[in-house]
Amino acid sequence: MFEYSGVIHIHSIFSDGTGTIEDIAKAANEVGLDFFIMTDHNNTRPLKSGYARWFKNTMSIIGYELNDIKNENHYLVFGLTELVGSFIELKNGEFGNELDAKEYVDLINKKGGIGFIAHPFEKRKGIPGHPAYPWTEWEISNFDGIEIWNHMSEWTEGLTDSNKFQRFLHPLKTIVSPNKDAVDMWDNLNLRRKVTAIGSVDAHAHRHKFLGYEVFIFPYKILFKSIRTHVFVENEIIFGDDKTYEESKKQILQAIKNGNTYIANSYHGDAKGFRFYADYCGKFYNMGDEFDIEINKCKTFKLIVYLPKAANIKLKRNGKLIDELDGMEFSRVESEPGNYRIECWIGDKAWIFSNNIRIK
Repeated sequence: MFEYSGVIHIHSIFSDGTGTIEDIAKAANEVGLDFFIMTDHNNTRPLKSGYARWFKNTMSIIGYELNDIKNENHYLVFGLTELVGSFIELKNGEFGNELDAKEYVDLINKKGGIGFIAHPFEKRKGIPGHPAYPWTEWEISNFDGIEIWNHMSEWTEGLTDSNKFQRFLHPLKTIVSPNKDAVDMWDNLNLRRKVTAIGSVDAHAHRHKFLGYEVFIFPYKILFKSIRTHVFVENEIIFGDDKTYEESKKQILQAIKNGNTYIANSYHGDAKGFRFYADYCGKFYNMGDEFDIEINKCKTFKLIVYLPKAANIKLKRNGKLIDELDGMEFSRVESEPGNYRIECWIGDKAWIFSNNIRIK
């Protein structure tokens, strides 16, 4: 399989971001992204304006972000060319969907779209212009996945009067790990059905007044050096080839839906080359894959991990730690069914979170 990395959850001047998609593409090119996924709020104008295309060697994929009339239940939508729902203007000038979350998740599924819950456990209060946007409709069970790591959300949730100067100066250093509540929910959901995880930047390039000056808190180029989602696809992508754009885009989106992916904070090092797979009876299974332990066949399977540099490797089954070591390689023979995933930490900072290999 072929590995590519990109960033998900980006806003432009088509909603509440400050940059054009040309600006965003330039930043993506400069940091070597293979793809980026736009998610402007409640509109498909970037798609209609022709921005679903190659920008040099970086693919621009156009999705969008929905929310309800309470400005809650934000939902990232990929793979559709039309906007789902009808919208009314809210008091703050933003828009809300007249459909509730269950209705728009159902419609997206029926139309063949892919959907991920965004920043589900935001709780912050008292930050003017930046309220929390939590997910509240947990009885819904047909979403594809959940955003467990969101750079902007983590940065803002942890902002206090005592640390704001440091966080303004060092927007990358202050990012520690995926949201614990989101990871716990993800693990619990996977006990019942397959739910995949993504990491995102939630980039807006907000302008703020700081010490009397207007500054960008999250420049696109800076954020593109943080949380990335790495995908594995079966066919090699021909960069810059307009003729194969649609097929390449479908491969990337299908990998994200399937969970043939892992999340990495590239601030701690380029994660390309990370591998986590299972060997069962000589057949290999990647992140996002599933297999059954068959009666009268092999009674064990081997889990194998490779890293591009040394870190603390944690093996988790159904969200519970079962083994760990420091190094660049790890293997373990197992026989118990469950959802197996890997976390890699550098000191107290998370570096890599894999999706599950599901074994029944």
